[in-house]
Amino acid sequence: MTLRASNALDWVAGSDAPEMNSIDIGFMPLTDCASLVVAATQGFAQPYGLTLNLRRQSSWANLRDRLISGQLQAAHSLYGLVYAMQLGISGTASTEMAVLMGLNQNGQCIHLSHALQRAGVTNPAALERYAHHNSAKLTFAQTFPTGNHAMWLYYWLASQGIHPLKDVNSVVVPPPLMVAHLQAGRIDGCCVGEPWGASAVNQQLGFTLATSQSIWPDHPGKVLGCTREFVEQNPNTARALTMAVLEASRFIEQSVENRRSTAQLLSGSDYLDTPVDCIEPRLLGQYDDGLGNHWQDPHALRLFGDGQVTFPWLSDGMWFMTQFRRWGLLREDPDYLAVASRVHQLDLYDQAARALDIAIPDSTLRSSQLIDGRVWDGSDPVGYARSFTLHSRSDGAPAIATR
Repeated sequence: MTLRASNALDWVAGSDAPEMNSIDIGFMPLTDCASLVVAATQGFAQPYGLTLNLRRQSSWANLRDRLISGQLQAAHSLYGLVYAMQLGISGTASTEMAVLMGLNQNGQCIHLSHALQRAGVTNPAALERYAHHNSAKLTFAQTFPTGNHAMWLYYWLASQGIHPLKDVNSVVVPPPLMVAHLQAGRIDGCCVGEPWGASAVNQQLGFTLATSQSIWPDHPGKVLGCTREFVEQNPNTARALTMAVLEASRFIEQSVENRRSTAQLLSGSDYLDTPVDCIEPRLLGQYDDGLGNHWQDPHALRLFGDGQVTFPWLSDGMWFMTQFRRWGLLREDPDYLAVASRVHQLDLYDQAARALDIAIPDSTLRSSQLIDGRVWDGSDPVGYARSFTLHSRSDGAPAIATR
C-alpha cells in the first residue's frame, strides 16, 4: 500500500495537538473493520501524532464492557450497540455515547444451513412455509440482541411473513463463531457480517439467502464509536482519529488494487485470520451464494462512497431506535431526533471532513426505500415506528401486517 500525501501536520502542533498520542481501539474480526486496520498499520495515523493500538475483541458484549470501563478509547461498533448503550438497553446502565463517523454501508448476509438446503428450503417462500408448518422452531443466530444483525434479521423475516420473536428462536453468537455453529448443526441460519457468510459458502455449509443490501440498499453498518466523555475530554484526539480513518477509507476505495491489498492485510492472523479468498470477492462485490448463482452486486460493501458512507447521518441512528420500539426493546418513543443529535458528533465530523476536502451533505437526513416498500427518511420516526403492527392470523400463528 502507498500512503497518499496528507495535510495532517497542520493539525499536530499547538492548540490542535491531540491530548492523547496512543489510543486503544477495539474491533471485531469483520471485513468492515478495514478502515481502522488500514489507518493503524499503513501510516495514516502517525502524521496526526497518533498511534492506534488495535485490540481484537471476542464478542460485542466484551467490546461494550471495555468501552464503558475505559480500556478502549474508541471502537469499530454496531450502530445498534451504540444506541442501546445510550438508551440503557444493552445489558448495562445508560452511558452517554458518541458516533464519530460511519465505517461502512452494506456487506452483511442472511445465511441458511446445508440441512435446509438439502430440504429444499432455498427461497423465502419455502422458508416461510417451513417456519409455519414444521413442528420444531428454526434457530437463527445474530451477533448482539440490539445489534445491526438482529435488526436486519428481524426486518427481513417480518417482510417474509415470519414473526422473528414468535415463529423462530433467536440466539446470540459472536461473528467468528458462526461458521462453527453452522458446521455443528446448532443453528439453522444466521445474520452475520463478512467474511463469515462467504466462509460458510466456501466450506459448503449452506448458502446465502439474502444480502443485507437487498433489505436496504446502502444501509448503515458499523460506526466509529466512543463514549461522549472521551470526546469531551479529548476533542483534538477525536478529530485527529476521525481524520486518519477518513483518509484510510478514501484510500481503500481509490482503486481495485487497494481493495485487493486491503483484503490481503485483513486476512492476517492479527485481524480476521481467515483465507483471503473468503474476504476479497465480496469486498469487490463479487457474490457466489452457494446455490450456483453469481453476480456483481451494485450495493456491495462500501467504506467511503465520496463521503456518503462516512457521514454520520442522523436518520441512520434514528432508524435503529424505531426498530427498538417496534420490537418492544423500548417501551416508549424517545425523542428520536434529540437523541441522535446528541450522539452524532456532527461538528467534529464537519471539521475533519472539510480539512480533507471531503464533501458534506446538505441535509443530516437521507431517504431510502426498504424491502417491504416503506420509505424511511427520518421525518416522522414516531409514525414510522408505529406503522409496524403485529397481530395474529386466523390460524393463530403470529404474522406481520401493516396498519
